[in-house]
Amino acid sequence: MSEDVMLQIKGLSKSFGKNKVLDGINLTVKRGSVLGLMGENGAGKSTMMKCLFGIYARDEGQTFLEGKPVDFKTPKEALENGVSMVHQELNQCLDRTVQDNLFLGRYPLRFGIVDEVKMQRESQRLFASLKMNVDPKRIMRTMSVSQRQMVEIAKAVSYKAKIIVLDEPTSSLTEPEIKKLFSIVNDLKKQGISFVYISHKMDEIFEICDDVSVLRDGKMILTKSVKETNMDELIAAMVGRSLDKRFPDVDNVPGEPYFEVRNLSTKFNPVLKDISFTVRKGEIFGLYGLVGAGRSELLESLFGVRTLASGEIIAAGKKLRFRNSKDAMDHNFAFVTEERKVNGMFGKDTIKFNTVITNLRSYKSGGILSERKMQEAADREIKAMHTKCVSADELISSLSGGNQQKVIIGKWLERSPDIFLMDEPTRGIDVGAKYEIYQLIIKMAKEGKTIIVVSSEMPEILGITNRIAVMSNHRLSGIVNTKETNQEELLRLSAKYL
Repeated sequence: MSEDVMLQIKGLSKSFGKNKVLDGINLTVKRGSVLGLMGENGAGKSTMMKCLFGIYARDEGQTFLEGKPVDFKTPKEALENGVSMVHQELNQCLDRTVQDNLFLGRYPLRFGIVDEVKMQRESQRLFASLKMNVDPKRIMRTMSVSQRQMVEIAKAVSYKAKIIVLDEPTSSLTEPEIKKLFSIVNDLKKQGISFVYISHKMDEIFEICDDVSVLRDGKMILTKSVKETNMDELIAAMVGRSLDKRFPDVDNVPGEPYFEVRNLSTKFNPVLKDISFTVRKGEIFGLYGLVGAGRSELLESLFGVRTLASGEIIAAGKKLRFRNSKDAMDHNFAFVTEERKVNGMFGKDTIKFNTVITNLRSYKSGGILSERKMQEAADREIKAMHTKCVSADELISSLSGGNQQKVIIGKWLERSPDIFLMDEPTRGIDVGAKYEIYQLIIKMAKEGKTIIVVSSEMPEILGITNRIAVMSNHRLSGIVNTKETNQEELLRLSAKYL
Protein backbone atom coordinates (compact mmCIF):
# COMPACT_ATOMS: atom_id res chain seq x y z
CA MET A 1 0.00 0.00 0.00
CA SER A 2 1.26 3.47 -0.91
CA GLU A 3 2.62 5.60 1.93
CA ASP A 4 0.32 8.44 0.92
CA VAL A 5 -2.77 6.36 1.80
CA MET A 6 -4.12 6.95 5.33
CA LEU A 7 -7.25 4.78 5.30
CA GLN A 8 -8.40 2.04 2.98
CA ILE A 9 -11.62 0.04 3.12
CA LYS A 10 -11.86 -3.04 0.90
CA GLY A 11 -14.98 -5.08 0.09
CA LEU A 12 -17.05 -3.88 3.06
CA SER A 13 -20.51 -5.46 3.26
CA LYS A 14 -23.18 -5.22 5.95
CA SER A 15 -26.72 -6.60 6.13
CA PHE A 16 -29.54 -6.24 8.65
CA GLY A 17 -31.66 -9.34 8.19
CA LYS A 18 -32.47 -9.57 4.47
CA ASN A 19 -31.69 -5.90 3.91
CA LYS A 20 -28.17 -5.46 2.45
CA VAL A 21 -27.16 -1.95 3.50
CA LEU A 22 -23.55 -2.05 2.22
CA ASP A 23 -22.46 -4.10 -0.78
CA GLY A 24 -18.73 -4.53 -1.41
CA ILE A 25 -17.65 -0.97 -0.58
CA ASN A 26 -14.13 0.18 -1.51
CA LEU A 27 -12.87 3.51 -0.16
CA THR A 28 -9.45 5.19 -0.07
CA VAL A 29 -8.50 8.32 1.89
CA LYS A 30 -5.10 9.86 1.13
CA ARG A 31 -2.81 11.25 3.81
CA GLY A 32 -3.34 14.97 4.43
CA SER A 33 -6.42 15.15 2.21
CA VAL A 34 -10.19 15.64 2.51
CA LEU A 35 -12.49 13.04 0.98
CA GLY A 36 -16.06 14.22 0.47
CA LEU A 37 -18.64 11.49 1.09
CA MET A 38 -22.05 12.06 -0.47
CA GLY A 39 -25.22 10.09 -0.96
CA GLU A 40 -28.93 10.26 -0.35
CA ASN A 41 -30.24 9.59 3.12
CA GLY A 42 -30.35 5.81 3.48
CA ALA A 43 -27.51 5.29 0.98
CA GLY A 44 -25.31 3.71 3.66
CA LYS A 45 -22.95 6.52 4.72
CA SER A 46 -23.72 6.26 8.45
CA THR A 47 -23.61 2.45 8.40
CA MET A 48 -20.18 2.53 6.75
CA MET A 49 -18.83 4.92 9.40
CA LYS A 50 -20.35 2.81 12.21
CA CYS A 51 -18.57 -0.25 10.81
CA LEU A 52 -15.32 1.73 10.77
CA PHE A 53 -15.80 2.82 14.41
CA GLY A 54 -16.70 -0.58 15.78
CA ILE A 55 -20.33 0.31 16.50
CA TYR A 56 -21.42 -2.34 13.97
CA ALA A 57 -19.59 -5.60 13.20
CA ARG A 58 -18.99 -5.89 9.45
CA ASP A 59 -20.10 -9.01 7.58
CA GLU A 60 -17.28 -8.90 5.04
CA GLY A 61 -14.29 -6.76 4.14
CA GLN A 62 -11.08 -5.33 5.55
CA THR A 63 -9.95 -1.95 6.87
CA PHE A 64 -6.37 -0.70 6.75
CA LEU A 65 -5.02 2.31 8.69
CA GLU A 66 -1.61 3.47 7.45
CA GLY A 67 -1.25 0.10 5.73
CA LYS A 68 -1.97 -1.98 8.84
CA PRO A 69 -5.16 -4.08 9.10
CA VAL A 70 -7.53 -2.87 11.85
CA ASP A 71 -10.88 -4.11 13.14
CA PHE A 72 -12.09 -1.85 15.94
CA LYS A 73 -14.56 -3.47 18.33
CA THR A 74 -15.55 -0.24 20.11
CA PRO A 75 -15.48 3.53 19.40
CA LYS A 76 -13.01 3.90 22.29
CA GLU A 77 -10.60 1.56 20.51
CA ALA A 78 -11.00 3.59 17.30
CA LEU A 79 -10.28 6.85 19.16
CA GLU A 80 -7.19 5.41 20.83
CA ASN A 81 -5.87 4.42 17.40
CA GLY A 82 -6.34 7.90 15.94
CA VAL A 83 -9.76 7.61 14.27
CA SER A 84 -12.20 10.33 15.44
CA MET A 85 -15.68 11.39 14.42
CA VAL A 86 -17.64 14.60 14.96
CA HIS A 87 -21.32 13.68 14.75
CA GLN A 88 -24.00 15.99 13.38
CA GLU A 89 -26.17 15.37 16.43
CA LEU A 90 -23.89 16.33 19.32
CA ASN A 91 -23.81 14.06 22.38
CA GLN A 92 -22.29 16.16 25.15
CA CYS A 93 -22.60 16.61 28.93
CA LEU A 94 -24.28 20.02 28.78
CA ASP A 95 -24.14 20.70 32.53
CA ARG A 96 -20.37 20.16 32.67
CA THR A 97 -17.56 22.47 31.57
CA VAL A 98 -15.81 22.52 28.21
CA GLN A 99 -12.70 20.90 29.71
CA ASP A 100 -14.78 18.17 31.37
CA ASN A 101 -16.21 17.30 27.96
CA LEU A 102 -12.76 17.32 26.37
CA PHE A 103 -11.31 14.88 28.91
CA LEU A 104 -14.37 12.73 29.62
CA GLY A 105 -13.24 9.14 30.11
CA ARG A 106 -9.55 10.07 30.31
CA TYR A 107 -9.20 12.56 33.17
CA PRO A 108 -5.59 13.35 34.13
CA LEU A 109 -4.97 12.33 37.75
CA ARG A 110 -2.63 13.69 40.42
CA PHE A 111 -2.37 11.61 43.61
CA GLY A 112 -5.57 9.82 42.57
CA ILE A 113 -7.52 13.10 42.20
CA VAL A 114 -8.58 14.75 38.93
CA ASP A 115 -5.93 17.33 38.00
CA GLU A 116 -8.08 20.37 37.16
CA VAL A 117 -5.02 22.59 36.62
CA LYS A 118 -3.55 20.25 34.01
CA MET A 119 -6.93 19.91 32.30
CA GLN A 120 -7.25 23.68 32.00
CA ARG A 121 -3.67 24.08 30.79
CA GLU A 122 -4.02 21.34 28.17
CA SER A 123 -7.39 22.73 27.02
CA GLN A 124 -5.98 26.23 26.61
CA ARG A 125 -3.01 24.84 24.67
CA LEU A 126 -5.35 22.87 22.39
CA PHE A 127 -7.62 25.84 21.63
CA ALA A 128 -4.61 28.11 21.05
CA SER A 129 -3.16 25.64 18.53
CA LEU A 130 -6.48 25.67 16.66
CA LYS A 131 -6.82 29.47 16.96
CA MET A 132 -10.11 29.08 18.85
CA ASN A 133 -11.18 31.51 21.55
CA VAL A 134 -12.92 29.21 24.05
CA ASP A 135 -13.02 29.37 27.86
CA PRO A 136 -12.30 25.82 29.20
CA LYS A 137 -14.30 26.62 32.36
CA ARG A 138 -17.47 27.59 30.52
CA ILE A 139 -20.55 25.38 31.02
CA MET A 140 -21.51 23.71 27.73
CA ARG A 141 -25.22 24.51 28.08
CA THR A 142 -24.48 28.25 27.89
CA MET A 143 -22.88 27.88 24.45
CA SER A 144 -24.56 27.93 21.04
CA VAL A 145 -24.81 24.75 18.96
CA SER A 146 -22.10 26.11 16.65
CA GLN A 147 -19.73 26.79 19.58
CA ARG A 148 -20.33 23.30 20.98
CA GLN A 149 -19.59 21.84 17.56
CA MET A 150 -16.23 23.62 17.50
CA VAL A 151 -15.44 22.09 20.92
CA GLU A 152 -16.24 18.65 19.49
CA ILE A 153 -13.82 19.24 16.62
CA ALA A 154 -11.11 20.29 19.11
CA LYS A 155 -11.82 17.11 21.10
CA ALA A 156 -11.31 14.99 17.97
CA VAL A 157 -7.95 16.68 17.38
CA SER A 158 -6.96 16.16 21.04
CA TYR A 159 -6.96 12.38 20.52
CA LYS A 160 -3.99 12.88 18.19
CA ALA A 161 -6.26 11.85 15.36
CA LYS A 162 -4.84 10.55 12.11
CA ILE A 163 -8.22 10.68 10.42
CA ILE A 164 -11.30 12.70 11.42
CA VAL A 165 -14.82 12.08 10.11
CA LEU A 166 -16.93 15.26 10.00
CA ASP A 167 -20.67 14.52 9.66
CA GLU A 168 -22.56 17.56 8.30
CA PRO A 169 -20.21 19.84 10.29
CA THR A 170 -21.59 23.16 9.00
CA SER A 171 -25.30 22.49 9.54
CA SER A 172 -25.40 24.89 12.51
CA LEU A 173 -22.53 27.24 11.62
CA THR A 174 -22.62 30.82 10.39
CA GLU A 175 -20.63 31.89 7.32
CA PRO A 176 -17.70 33.24 9.41
CA GLU A 177 -17.70 30.01 11.47
CA ILE A 178 -17.65 27.92 8.28
CA LYS A 179 -14.63 29.87 7.07
CA LYS A 180 -12.99 29.28 10.46
CA LEU A 181 -13.71 25.55 10.24
CA PHE A 182 -12.24 25.34 6.74
CA SER A 183 -9.14 27.20 7.94
CA ILE A 184 -8.70 24.66 10.77
CA VAL A 185 -9.16 21.75 8.34
CA ASN A 186 -6.58 23.19 5.94
CA ASP A 187 -4.08 23.73 8.80
CA LEU A 188 -4.54 20.13 10.01
CA LYS A 189 -4.15 18.80 6.46
CA LYS A 190 -0.67 20.35 6.40
CA GLN A 191 0.13 18.29 9.51
CA GLY A 192 -0.79 15.11 7.61
CA ILE A 193 -4.24 14.63 9.19
CA SER A 194 -6.89 13.24 6.83
CA PHE A 195 -10.64 13.89 6.78
CA VAL A 196 -13.83 12.22 5.60
CA TYR A 197 -16.25 15.08 5.04
CA ILE A 198 -19.91 13.99 4.94
CA SER A 199 -22.12 16.73 3.55
CA HIS A 200 -25.10 17.39 1.31
CA LYS A 201 -23.89 20.91 0.48
CA MET A 202 -22.39 20.80 -2.99
CA ASP A 203 -20.60 24.15 -2.75
CA GLU A 204 -18.74 22.99 0.37
CA ILE A 205 -17.63 19.75 -1.29
CA PHE A 206 -16.06 21.72 -4.13
CA GLU A 207 -14.48 24.24 -1.75
CA ILE A 208 -12.85 22.03 0.91
CA CYS A 209 -12.52 18.50 -0.56
CA ASP A 210 -9.75 17.01 -2.67
CA ASP A 211 -11.68 13.91 -3.74
CA VAL A 212 -15.33 12.89 -3.59
CA SER A 213 -17.08 9.51 -3.34
CA VAL A 214 -20.80 8.90 -3.87
CA LEU A 215 -22.82 6.07 -2.30
CA ARG A 216 -26.18 4.98 -3.68
CA ASP A 217 -28.28 2.10 -2.29
CA GLY A 218 -25.30 0.61 -0.47
CA LYS A 219 -22.97 0.62 -3.48
CA MET A 220 -20.04 2.92 -4.27
CA ILE A 221 -21.12 4.62 -7.49
CA LEU A 222 -18.38 7.16 -8.10
CA THR A 223 -15.00 8.26 -6.77
CA LYS A 224 -13.22 11.17 -8.45
CA SER A 225 -10.96 14.11 -7.88
CA VAL A 226 -13.12 17.16 -7.17
CA LYS A 227 -11.35 18.95 -10.03
CA GLU A 228 -12.52 16.29 -12.48
CA THR A 229 -16.24 16.33 -11.69
CA ASN A 230 -19.12 18.80 -11.42
CA MET A 231 -22.41 19.31 -9.59
CA ASP A 232 -24.57 17.69 -12.29
CA GLU A 233 -22.46 14.51 -12.31
CA LEU A 234 -22.59 14.23 -8.50
CA ILE A 235 -26.36 14.71 -8.36
CA ALA A 236 -26.90 12.13 -11.11
CA ALA A 237 -24.66 9.67 -9.22
CA MET A 238 -26.55 10.29 -5.94
CA VAL A 239 -30.12 10.01 -7.17
CA GLY A 240 -29.64 7.78 -10.22
CA ARG A 241 -31.14 10.42 -12.46
CA SER A 242 -30.43 13.97 -13.50
CA LEU A 243 -32.06 16.78 -11.54
CA ASP A 244 -32.51 19.59 -14.04
CA LYS A 245 -32.92 22.14 -11.29
CA ARG A 246 -32.45 22.26 -7.54
CA PHE A 247 -35.86 23.74 -6.74
CA PRO A 248 -39.34 23.02 -8.13
CA ASP A 249 -41.47 25.83 -9.51
CA VAL A 250 -42.97 27.91 -6.70
CA ASP A 251 -46.36 28.17 -8.41
CA ASN A 252 -48.63 28.59 -5.39
CA VAL A 253 -50.87 31.68 -5.44
CA PRO A 254 -51.16 33.24 -1.95
CA GLY A 255 -54.64 34.43 -1.00
CA GLU A 256 -55.96 36.93 1.53
CA PRO A 257 -54.07 37.90 4.74
CA TYR A 258 -54.58 35.07 7.22
CA PHE A 259 -51.96 35.17 9.98
CA GLU A 260 -50.68 38.31 11.69
CA VAL A 261 -48.09 39.09 14.36
CA ARG A 262 -48.30 42.56 15.96
CA ASN A 263 -45.54 44.09 18.08
CA LEU A 264 -44.43 40.76 19.52
CA SER A 265 -41.80 40.83 22.27
CA THR A 266 -40.70 38.03 24.60
CA LYS A 267 -39.83 38.00 28.31
CA PHE A 268 -36.74 35.87 28.61
CA ASN A 269 -33.34 35.74 26.91
CA PRO A 270 -32.89 36.04 24.08
CA VAL A 271 -35.52 38.81 24.08
CA LEU A 272 -37.32 39.33 20.77
CA LYS A 273 -38.21 42.98 20.22
CA ASP A 274 -41.31 44.48 18.60
CA ILE A 275 -41.80 42.05 15.70
CA SER A 276 -44.70 42.56 13.28
CA PHE A 277 -45.61 40.83 10.01
CA THR A 278 -48.56 39.40 8.09
CA VAL A 279 -48.67 36.12 6.17
CA ARG A 280 -51.32 35.23 3.59
CA LYS A 281 -53.29 32.03 3.25
CA GLY A 282 -51.37 29.59 1.06
CA GLU A 283 -48.14 31.58 1.29
CA ILE A 284 -44.61 30.27 1.89
CA PHE A 285 -43.07 32.89 4.15
CA GLY A 286 -39.33 32.53 4.76
CA LEU A 287 -37.38 33.56 7.85
CA TYR A 288 -33.68 34.24 7.23
CA GLY A 289 -30.87 35.55 9.42
CA LEU A 290 -27.55 34.57 10.90
CA VAL A 291 -27.41 31.84 13.56
CA GLY A 292 -28.49 33.46 16.84
CA ALA A 293 -30.61 36.15 15.16
CA GLY A 294 -33.77 34.89 16.87
CA ARG A 295 -35.46 32.90 14.10
CA SER A 296 -36.01 29.71 16.13
CA GLU A 297 -37.08 31.73 19.16
CA LEU A 298 -39.70 33.48 17.03
CA LEU A 299 -41.19 30.18 15.87
CA GLU A 300 -41.18 28.90 19.47
CA SER A 301 -43.02 32.06 20.55
CA LEU A 302 -45.67 31.52 17.87
CA PHE A 303 -46.12 27.91 19.03
CA GLY A 304 -46.61 28.72 22.72
CA VAL A 305 -43.19 27.45 23.86
CA ARG A 306 -41.91 30.90 24.88
CA THR A 307 -43.66 33.47 27.09
CA LEU A 308 -44.71 36.71 25.42
CA ALA A 309 -44.06 40.03 27.14
CA SER A 310 -46.32 41.92 24.77
CA GLY A 311 -47.90 41.77 21.34
CA GLU A 312 -50.66 39.88 19.57
CA ILE A 313 -50.93 36.75 17.43
CA ILE A 314 -53.96 36.71 15.12
CA ALA A 315 -55.16 33.87 12.86
CA ALA A 316 -58.28 34.06 10.65
CA GLY A 317 -59.20 37.32 12.39
CA LYS A 318 -59.12 35.76 15.87
CA LYS A 319 -56.68 36.88 18.58
CA LEU A 320 -54.80 33.95 20.09
CA ARG A 321 -52.94 33.57 23.38
CA PHE A 322 -51.22 30.22 23.82
CA ARG A 323 -50.25 29.03 27.31
CA ASN A 324 -48.38 26.08 25.85
CA SER A 325 -47.80 24.12 22.66
CA LYS A 326 -50.98 22.06 23.16
CA ASP A 327 -53.02 25.27 22.85
CA ALA A 328 -51.23 25.97 19.56
CA MET A 329 -51.93 22.44 18.31
CA ASP A 330 -55.59 22.79 19.24
CA HIS A 331 -55.71 25.86 16.95
CA ASN A 332 -54.28 23.82 14.05
CA PHE A 333 -50.64 24.91 14.36
CA ALA A 334 -47.83 22.44 13.56
CA PHE A 335 -44.11 22.83 14.34
CA VAL A 336 -41.15 20.95 12.87
CA THR A 337 -38.26 21.77 15.24
CA GLU A 338 -34.61 22.28 14.26
CA GLU A 339 -33.05 19.56 16.45
CA ARG A 340 -35.21 16.57 15.60
CA LYS A 341 -33.45 14.12 17.94
CA VAL A 342 -33.73 16.43 20.95
CA ASN A 343 -37.34 17.57 20.68
CA GLY A 344 -38.80 16.30 17.43
CA MET A 345 -39.20 12.57 17.94
CA PHE A 346 -39.24 9.62 20.33
CA GLY A 347 -35.99 7.93 19.36
CA LYS A 348 -36.64 4.68 21.25
CA ASP A 349 -40.00 4.10 19.61
CA THR A 350 -41.26 2.96 16.22
CA ILE A 351 -42.14 4.86 13.05
CA LYS A 352 -45.79 4.06 13.76
CA PHE A 353 -45.66 5.47 17.29
CA ASN A 354 -43.95 8.66 16.08
CA THR A 355 -46.51 9.07 13.28
CA VAL A 356 -49.62 8.79 15.45
CA ILE A 357 -48.48 10.37 18.73
CA THR A 358 -49.73 13.91 17.99
CA ASN A 359 -53.16 12.78 16.79
CA LEU A 360 -54.25 9.86 18.98
CA ARG A 361 -57.90 10.96 19.21
CA SER A 362 -58.32 10.30 15.49
CA TYR A 363 -57.36 6.64 15.83
CA LYS A 364 -59.92 5.63 18.44
CA SER A 365 -62.72 3.18 17.82
CA GLY A 366 -65.36 2.88 20.53
CA GLY A 367 -63.17 4.90 22.90
CA ILE A 368 -60.20 2.54 22.46
CA LEU A 369 -57.14 3.09 20.30
CA SER A 370 -57.50 1.11 17.07
CA GLU A 371 -54.34 -0.73 16.05
CA ARG A 372 -55.71 -0.96 12.52
CA LYS A 373 -56.26 2.79 12.22
CA MET A 374 -52.79 3.56 13.58
CA GLN A 375 -51.21 1.08 11.17
CA GLU A 376 -53.12 2.63 8.26
CA ALA A 377 -51.95 6.13 9.28
CA ALA A 378 -48.31 5.06 9.50
CA ASP A 379 -48.46 3.21 6.17
CA ARG A 380 -50.21 6.20 4.57
CA GLU A 381 -47.49 8.63 5.61
CA ILE A 382 -44.64 6.23 4.72
CA LYS A 383 -46.09 6.03 1.20
CA ALA A 384 -46.84 9.75 0.92
CA MET A 385 -43.39 10.79 2.17
CA HIS A 386 -41.46 8.06 0.28
CA THR A 387 -39.82 7.05 3.57
CA LYS A 388 -37.15 4.38 3.17
CA CYS A 389 -37.80 1.73 5.82
CA VAL A 390 -38.53 -1.97 6.27
CA SER A 391 -41.90 -1.43 7.98
CA ALA A 392 -43.80 0.94 10.27
CA ASP A 393 -42.67 -1.17 13.23
CA GLU A 394 -39.01 -0.24 12.65
CA LEU A 395 -37.41 2.01 15.29
CA ILE A 396 -37.23 5.60 14.05
CA SER A 397 -33.66 5.81 15.41
CA SER A 398 -32.59 3.19 12.84
CA LEU A 399 -33.55 5.51 9.95
CA SER A 400 -31.27 8.03 8.29
CA GLY A 401 -31.68 11.69 9.28
CA GLY A 402 -33.67 12.55 6.18
CA ASN A 403 -36.08 9.68 6.65
CA GLN A 404 -36.54 10.61 10.31
CA GLN A 405 -37.51 14.10 9.15
CA LYS A 406 -40.05 12.65 6.73
CA VAL A 407 -41.71 10.75 9.60
CA ILE A 408 -41.80 13.94 11.70
CA ILE A 409 -43.43 15.96 8.90
CA GLY A 410 -45.82 13.10 8.27
CA LYS A 411 -47.04 13.05 11.88
CA TRP A 412 -48.05 16.70 11.58
CA LEU A 413 -49.77 16.16 8.22
CA GLU A 414 -52.00 13.63 9.99
CA ARG A 415 -53.45 16.61 11.91
CA SER A 416 -54.16 18.62 8.72
CA PRO A 417 -52.72 21.87 10.17
CA ASP A 418 -53.66 25.33 8.87
CA ILE A 419 -50.38 26.99 9.93
CA PHE A 420 -47.14 25.04 9.53
CA LEU A 421 -44.00 26.33 11.29
CA MET A 422 -40.85 24.67 9.92
CA ASP A 423 -37.40 25.26 11.46
CA GLU A 424 -34.61 24.10 9.10
CA PRO A 425 -36.83 21.34 7.62
CA THR A 426 -34.11 20.07 5.25
CA ARG A 427 -31.18 20.19 7.67
CA GLY A 428 -28.96 17.17 7.10
CA ILE A 429 -31.08 15.89 4.20
CA ASP A 430 -29.73 14.86 0.81
CA VAL A 431 -30.44 16.65 -2.46
CA GLY A 432 -33.05 14.15 -3.68
CA ALA A 433 -35.01 14.13 -0.41
CA LYS A 434 -34.75 17.93 -0.21
CA TYR A 435 -36.47 18.23 -3.58
CA GLU A 436 -39.29 15.99 -2.34
CA ILE A 437 -39.75 18.14 0.77
CA TYR A 438 -39.73 21.32 -1.36
CA GLN A 439 -42.47 19.79 -3.51
CA LEU A 440 -44.41 18.89 -0.36
CA ILE A 441 -44.13 22.46 1.02
CA ILE A 442 -45.37 23.93 -2.27
CA LYS A 443 -48.20 21.36 -2.42
CA MET A 444 -49.30 22.27 1.13
CA ALA A 445 -49.29 25.97 0.19
CA LYS A 446 -51.45 25.23 -2.87
CA GLU A 447 -53.88 23.45 -0.55
CA GLY A 448 -54.21 26.72 1.40
CA LYS A 449 -51.87 26.03 4.31
CA THR A 450 -49.90 29.00 5.64
CA ILE A 451 -46.23 28.08 5.96
CA ILE A 452 -43.45 29.89 7.82
CA VAL A 453 -40.07 28.30 7.14
CA VAL A 454 -36.66 29.03 8.67
CA SER A 455 -33.56 28.21 6.63
CA SER A 456 -29.86 29.04 6.99
CA GLU A 457 -29.19 28.09 3.37
CA MET A 458 -29.56 31.19 1.24
CA PRO A 459 -30.18 29.36 -2.07
CA GLU A 460 -32.95 27.40 -0.33
CA ILE A 461 -34.70 30.42 1.20
CA LEU A 462 -34.56 32.13 -2.21
CA GLY A 463 -35.65 28.96 -4.01
CA ILE A 464 -38.85 27.95 -2.19
CA THR A 465 -40.51 31.07 -0.72
CA ASN A 466 -42.87 33.84 -1.83
CA ARG A 467 -41.54 36.42 0.63
CA ILE A 468 -38.67 36.54 3.13
CA ALA A 469 -38.49 38.23 6.52
CA VAL A 470 -34.93 38.85 7.69
CA MET A 471 -33.98 38.77 11.39
CA SER A 472 -31.03 40.66 12.86
CA ASN A 473 -30.10 40.59 16.55
CA HIS A 474 -33.61 39.49 17.67
CA ARG A 475 -35.37 42.14 15.59
CA LEU A 476 -37.11 42.09 12.23
CA SER A 477 -34.88 44.07 9.89
CA GLY A 478 -36.96 43.87 6.72
CA ILE A 479 -39.38 41.90 4.54
CA VAL A 480 -38.70 41.38 0.83
CA ASN A 481 -40.41 39.73 -2.13
CA THR A 482 -38.38 36.67 -3.05
CA LYS A 483 -38.48 37.32 -6.82
CA GLU A 484 -37.27 40.88 -6.34
CA THR A 485 -34.37 40.30 -3.94
CA ASN A 486 -30.90 38.72 -4.01
CA GLN A 487 -28.25 37.31 -1.67
CA GLU A 488 -26.56 40.69 -1.19
CA GLU A 489 -29.75 42.32 0.10
CA LEU A 490 -30.44 39.43 2.50
CA LEU A 491 -26.91 39.67 3.91
CA ARG A 492 -27.20 43.44 4.30
CA LEU A 493 -30.50 43.12 6.18
CA SER A 494 -29.15 40.30 8.38
CA ALA A 495 -26.36 42.67 9.58
CA LYS A 496 -28.64 45.69 10.08
CA TYR A 497 -28.73 45.66 13.90
CA LEU A 498 -25.37 44.04 14.65
